[in-house]
Amino acid sequence: MIPMNIINFEHISKVFGEKTIFAEASVGIQEGDKIGIIGMNGTGKTTFLKMAAGLEVPDHGQIVKQNGLKIAYLSQDPEFPKGATILSYIQDDENVWKVQSNLQQLGIADYEESVSHLSGGQKKKLALAKVLASDFDVLLLDEPTNHLDTRMMGWLEEYLRKFKGTILMVTHDRYFLDCVTDHILEISHGQIYSYEANYSGFLELKAAREEMELAAERKRQSVLRIEMEWAKRGCRARSTKQKARLERLEMLKNGEAPVKDQTVELDSVETRMGKKTIELSHVCKSYGDKVILNDFSYILLKNQRLGIIGPNGCGKTTLMKLLAGIIRPDSGEIQVGETVKVGYFAQEEQEMNDNQRVIDYVKDIAEYVTTKEGKISAAKMLERFLFTPDMQYSPIGKLSGGEKRRLYLLGVLCGEINVLLLDEPGNSLDIPTMTVLEDYLNSFQGIVITVSHDRYFLDNVADRIFAFDGSGHLQQYEGGYSDYLLKKESEDISVNLQKAPQKEEKKAESPSKNTWKQHEKKLRFTYKEEREFAVIDDEIAGLEEKIEDLERQMEVHATNSVKLKELMEKKEEAEGKLEEKMDRWVYLNDLYEQMQK
Repeated sequence: MIPMNIINFEHISKVFGEKTIFAEASVGIQEGDKIGIIGMNGTGKTTFLKMAAGLEVPDHGQIVKQNGLKIAYLSQDPEFPKGATILSYIQDDENVWKVQSNLQQLGIADYEESVSHLSGGQKKKLALAKVLASDFDVLLLDEPTNHLDTRMMGWLEEYLRKFKGTILMVTHDRYFLDCVTDHILEISHGQIYSYEANYSGFLELKAAREEMELAAERKRQSVLRIEMEWAKRGCRARSTKQKARLERLEMLKNGEAPVKDQTVELDSVETRMGKKTIELSHVCKSYGDKVILNDFSYILLKNQRLGIIGPNGCGKTTLMKLLAGIIRPDSGEIQVGETVKVGYFAQEEQEMNDNQRVIDYVKDIAEYVTTKEGKISAAKMLERFLFTPDMQYSPIGKLSGGEKRRLYLLGVLCGEINVLLLDEPGNSLDIPTMTVLEDYLNSFQGIVITVSHDRYFLDNVADRIFAFDGSGHLQQYEGGYSDYLLKKESEDISVNLQKAPQKEEKKAESPSKNTWKQHEKKLRFTYKEEREFAVIDDEIAGLEEKIEDLERQMEVHATNSVKLKELMEKKEEAEGKLEEKMDRWVYLNDLYEQMQK
């Protein structure tokens, strides 16, 4: 049986102010489709969902739905009645028992709690539990994974995979898209492109589509050049053939080149760091009876990449605020080096003056920003972050929620920082921006600490994971998120073996097993270390060649003080990188030799 279209978007157009969101766009949604909607912030993903839900209407065109179609919608920022408790919010629902069951699955048990006292993550869970308990054929989800911890995302993944109806969701979690979806809708430049694939498949299909479009454009340009040469030779348009040829020339001239998606451009904006970084010594922090940190000590290493994970409410944001100096520990000490400059990208929505112009927001932070390319103006930085000149001189209030987050990120990076704290950067940042941010962080000369439930992001950025255990302690795991999962699974197996029958025998064996396990962890390359080990010799050789070349240039320009200073700075920078690489080479080779024993 051929699946039927249950929702048709037919030649829809939508304009907000001077911004065109959709321009004669069409797409069909079939019964049973599990669709992920992606695109840059501000392209219309949320608007598309609202139109599907009937909360927005297109300016032109129409949306045709199957008769009797039941639709459930979870907004990105759910609203709740003033003064409501969890119980009062759910008790008027005819499927209240289903809501309660979902709440238990999502870790919410105190129904007397006021909704206003809930965290952002708990509010999202409450709204999600109620939506999923309703009767629906089509489920519309706007950023369902925001604020959800890993366990909750696993539960939601399983629920959506088993659901037999139709799903349309906006999410920036790439692993989640891969697990749940079988279709991708990409919104770009007012059009909707459909791909019959999950996220990984979409990347391949999109690359193929863009290549075909570019090939067609190259052919058009080639034919255009030939036709223009013909016209220049003075051929008269007398014959029917000549007239047709001139008409074709005009058509070729008027042909539109394929519009390529813009991407955010990030260049390193940082300052050098001295020997002393950030040192935590016997830090303790509690809120009432809840212990967040208990006697925590750690020294942050230069260029370290830490990922912080743990369930909602365990204290991840508190740790970030301690590092940022926003709050103080109950006891213990946090020492910050004199050269350390911290940039904090907070999870909470930042208060912005909606009447302030976008460009003035950045200028208040820095008129000019120093990058590897030299000094760049605030206007140029905004352009790199996809804020057009028109947008720059518009009030902030006209930006979408995602565009405001992108502006906030730019403001943080413009501070010429060398320690970057990111608290859930994946919330409201689109996938293209996250991808570029990952590349930026991998070249950033400084410390990066990120709290994230985005497993894909942690795999690409982190080289060490700190996991909250719920009792004020942090467990350390080398590598990214996938490495953490493997080691955690191994630990769980070890614990289960120790709890098995033959207790006396197990008790005798357990110390040696634990010791062996610890050694095993030390004697394995992480995924990132394996990649690093494979290329580090070539990288060292390249740096040595670069230093030799700079020394030769210094000899040539010995009498040019300006050029000589520039070359000396470059040489000093290369020597610093070489020293770091040599230290890593020693560590990796020592580890490799131990692994061979």
